[in-house]
Amino acid sequence: MKMIKAIIKPERFEYVKKALEDSGFPGMTVTEVQGRGDQKGITLEYRSGHMTVDLLPKIQIEIVVEYNKVEHVITTILEACRTGKVGDGRIFVMPVERAIRIRTGETLEEKTVGGTFGVPASNPPVEFTTSVEDEEMMVWLDLAGSQPTKKSGV
Repeated sequence: MKMIKAIIKPERFEYVKKALEDSGFPGMTVTEVQGRGDQKGITLEYRSGHMTVDLLPKIQIEIVVEYNKVEHVITTILEACRTGKVGDGRIFVMPVERAIRIRTGETLEEKTVGGTFGVPASNPPVEFTTSVEDEEMMVWLDLAGSQPTKKSGV
């Protein structure tokens, strides 16, 4: 799984949200953030003086998707956000080891597959496993790919 984090202009958010929903990605986490990039802020003329605003309001969108859907989500965000002007934003892609549903304790994991720097090999055998952790024991996954083993006292 991968987490896609997009930092965009606030005025483009509704376009991105609609495009992602139309593409089958309705779930997302949205945060109002401030930041600056290469433009280093903007200069405004205010009451016959100049004022520099170096941290601009932005919207940060986070979406976790499977490997094979990453490029589709990136393309959707790019098409909805691109104005061609400075400050359109950035997209970051990061690996996600596992996701746990708080309500049920269900764990969604992808087993480690061959590749370089977290990039899966072509046609990776992606497998998902689900489990509920016992309160008294922690489940440790053997990185060699064997069955999960339980260890206590940790």
